[in-house]
Amino acid sequence: MRGRIPKPTRIKALTGNPGKRALNKHEPRPEPEVPACPAELGPSAQREWDRLVGDLSKLNMITSLDRAALATYCGAYALWAEATEAIQKFGTMVKSPSGYPMQSPYIAIANRQAEIMMRIASEFGFTPASRSRISIPQHNEQTSFDFRADDTGE
Repeated sequence: MRGRIPKPTRIKALTGNPGKRALNKHEPRPEPEVPACPAELGPSAQREWDRLVGDLSKLNMITSLDRAALATYCGAYALWAEATEAIQKFGTMVKSPSGYPMQSPYIAIANRQAEIMMRIASEFGFTPASRSRISIPQHNEQTSFDFRADDTGE
């Protein structure tokens, strides 16, 4: 399947649904819940997990279904941080086994992990551009996301 990745109905409702297409009234709406941090994550990834889960839970933007995607982001962050530290320690150019200068292999690792992080970050609204498309309703203000198929108002 090609084309744009479909936006979740909640994001469409919060961004104002500029295309005016019908919203999916039957889309699953899991309850906000803070998932447990996977034991497989290392210390650096766990610190990033704790930081993000705190912010996401305040906004009710995380469910147990988000665990794997968030773990992937945190794992990529930890590898990116490790590669960045190695670049700072050894520099961007290193000597090849034959003695010629070459680009540090850590640059490729850092770049690839940054790509993964940015792709997942846009899904969670971590980037300024993705956040600018979201409008959080005031307290007691009902959004089109809050309406159910049986809420016809009649």
